[in-house]
Amino acid sequence: MNAPPRRPHRQQDAPGTRRGGRRMRSVVLGNRSARGSRSVARARTSGAGPGSGGRGGTVVGHGLRVAAAYAWRLLVVGVVAYAVFSLLGRLQLVAVALFLALVITAVLRPLADLLARHMPRTPAVVLSIGGSVLLVLGLLALVGRLVAGESGRLGHEFAGGLGRIERWLEGSPFHVSHAVLSNLQDKVAHLISENRSVLITSALSGVGRAVEVVTGLVLALFCSLFFIRSGDKFWRWFKDLIPPSARDPWDRAGRAAWRSFAGYTRGIIIVAATNAVLVGIALYALGVPLALPLTLLEFFAAFIPLVGSPVALGVATVVALATRGPVVAIVVLCLIVVIGQLEGHVLHPLVLSWAVRLHPVVVAVSVIGGSILAGVIGAVVAVPMVSVAWSVISELRTPPEPAGRSPDSPPAPP
Repeated sequence: MNAPPRRPHRQQDAPGTRRGGRRMRSVVLGNRSARGSRSVARARTSGAGPGSGGRGGTVVGHGLRVAAAYAWRLLVVGVVAYAVFSLLGRLQLVAVALFLALVITAVLRPLADLLARHMPRTPAVVLSIGGSVLLVLGLLALVGRLVAGESGRLGHEFAGGLGRIERWLEGSPFHVSHAVLSNLQDKVAHLISENRSVLITSALSGVGRAVEVVTGLVLALFCSLFFIRSGDKFWRWFKDLIPPSARDPWDRAGRAAWRSFAGYTRGIIIVAATNAVLVGIALYALGVPLALPLTLLEFFAAFIPLVGSPVALGVATVVALATRGPVVAIVVLCLIVVIGQLEGHVLHPLVLSWAVRLHPVVVAVSVIGGSILAGVIGAVVAVPMVSVAWSVISELRTPPEPAGRSPDSPPAPP
């Protein structure tokens, strides 16, 4: 008979050998778990979870996730901006009055500070604001007196000027027939007679608008009185309402905003005054009637960048064409090009060097967008607001100044 097969003898491991095997297995398992955790981390970084690989998984790229994060934040900012603009649209009179008060503060605060060196602060503020109001009212009274005194002569000159324009259009090189011009005059007269009630309603609504303008001016003067008198206290009171950890960024942003706004306001006034003086000298030398009213129109129109000055000079060109003939009108028309080049290449870079300098494309888009949103007021407000926003962003992106340096004068807004 065959002997049964022997079972292999199980070799007993030494105690040290057992412990060495367990240690080896733990090292192997630890390496496998580390490799697994690294693979999970790579999967999460690439946009997929641990079980999203293979055929049914969806991998979301890093760029798409960043774009989605920015998208919902931009949506929130857009909703907040729309709510703010809607509220300002309902409170347009108050918003415009506060903006005008800040403009008055930026212009008259240096004068009030200068007078405050020789007298108490309150009389200095009252004297600066009262003197400025009297100066503006005196100019408006002078303009009204000039217009009223020359109204009769201007009526005859305009009538003769229209006849000269008709003869000029009928001659070379236009050769417009007299029947076409007569038909155009009849259409204009018929249109005015048909819309007379609409014109009367517009005039009455204009009276109501004038009351609103006077109310806004009074509110602006009232607010500017306190802004110039104690604007620093307003700013410190506002900073006390902010948590201590956020006071330094808010203080830097507020100072940058006020520097930009004040610099832009003072600079644009200097630019507007320079344009007005040049236009007034040219109109007076050419003998164009109403030179002073047209000069003031140029001054106020220059507050709308890139658009205001050409429009004001266009009105002056029409007046020159009707009263002095086509040659003088062409000379006035050439002033549009000269003033535009001087303003864009000399005055703005030289005078507005302390304020934020924006690219002409940004200025044009801001003016057009502001005019679409709020008309003439939006066109005036758009560029300084964009300048303030850009200066705040630039200030917050730069590191804060050392503590040893003395800060600028605090801003005056409430």
